[in-house]
Amino acid sequence: MKFLLDTVVLSEFRKQEPNPHVVRWLQEVKTPNLFLSVVTIGEVERGISKQRNINPAFARKLSDWLKTVFLHYHDRILLIDIPIARRWGILSNQHGHAGADLLIAATALEHELTVVTRNTRHFEPTGVSVLNPFEPFAKAET
Repeated sequence: MKFLLDTVVLSEFRKQEPNPHVVRWLQEVKTPNLFLSVVTIGEVERGISKQRNINPAFARKLSDWLKTVFLHYHDRILLIDIPIARRWGILSNQHGHAGADLLIAATALEHELTVVTRNTRHFEPTGVSVLNPFEPFAKAET
C-alpha cells in the first residue's frame, strides 16, 4: 500500500513530542511508500509566510524544516498534472467547493494512494481511501 501524507500528518513529524500513534504508524511504513503533494508544500509555505511577521525565528525554523522535507521526499513529491486537474474539477463540482483537500484527494485517486490524515471527514466524501494514524489501531499494511 502507498500513502499520500496530508499536511497535518507531515507537520506532526516536526513536533518535539509527536503523537505516539503517528510515530508507530510511520515506523511500520516503508519510506518509498510515502508521498507528498505539491499542495502540501504550498500549505506549509503559507504557514511560513504567515509566521514571518508574527514570529520570524519560528518562520526560519519552519523554512529549514521544509528544506529537509525536500531532501527526504525529493522524488516523491507529486505534481498536479492534467489528469489530476481534471479529477479535481469533477470533485469541485460534485462537492461545491474547490479547496486544497480536493486537490490532495484528486492526486491520491489518480495515483491510487491512501490519504493519511487526521481530517478524514474532509476526504471520505470524495471516495478516496483514507487512514487516520492518530487512531491507536491504524494499520500501515505495507
